[in-house]
Amino acid sequence: MARMQFDVADKSELGAPGGSGDALLNLGLMYSTGRDVEVDLVTAHKWFNLAAMRGSVAARDYRAELAREMSPAEVAEAQRQAREWFASQ
Repeated sequence: MARMQFDVADKSELGAPGGSGDALLNLGLMYSTGRDVEVDLVTAHKWFNLAAMRGSVAARDYRAELAREMSPAEVAEAQRQAREWFASQ
C-alpha cells in the first residue's frame, strides 16, 4: 500500500454526524502504513470501513485492497470493531 502524507483530524471531526470520511480515512492510512503507530491491519480496515460508510470512495478501495492481505477472521474482527464503534457514536 502506498504511503501518503496526511494529518490526523481533530477528534471532534471523527464522530461528526453527516461529516465526511476524511478523518476516518486518515486513521486507516495511519494504521495501514505504520505512520506514528504500529501497523495494524485490523484497525486500518475498521477505519477504512467507517470512512467508506461516510462516502469515501478511496477508503472503499483501500479497504478492498487491505482485505486481500488479511485472513477471513481478521476481516470479521475489523467489521465487528467498526460496528461497535459506529454503535457508540
